[in-house]
Amino acid sequence: MRLQITASCLRACLATLLAVAGASVASAPSEGGLYIAGAGFSFQVAAERAMAQDPGGRRFFLLTLPPEAAALAASASPAQRRLRERVLTANGVLLVCQRDLDNGRIDAARLASGVVPVRGWPAPGSTELPTDQRYFPNEDRSTLPAANEALRQLRSACS
Repeated sequence: MRLQITASCLRACLATLLAVAGASVASAPSEGGLYIAGAGFSFQVAAERAMAQDPGGRRFFLLTLPPEAAALAASASPAQRRLRERVLTANGVLLVCQRDLDNGRIDAARLASGVVPVRGWPAPGSTELPTDQRYFPNEDRSTLPAANEALRQLRSACS
């Protein structure tokens, strides 16, 4: 009798544990963080940190500011190209600020394929970004963070 109670208790405990574990996995974020190269961190440091902190294929975002943007150029050193490919293989999205392209601090013609330009916040009073929208009308939402906080940080960094 005692063995039957223990076995049934074990089954119930195991079922509860699996349900809790499943709920934890379901509530885990599907996206990783936003990392910024050029704001006191080299492209290498930011890329390695992003890959270490967002394992398991979660999409993460690596914004690269001048002068670290040389790592995103088609003419980057072989080591920088390998690191860039590792970021993409790890499900990273490589980003640059549209303002840096507009003001010539980054040459769009020299960027490797797959680098995504991101717009900052519009000027006060502008109607470019409708008040009830998170994305500009011509932006590809699939290349930008779904999380509000990450998108806000990204827009602020690119303003």
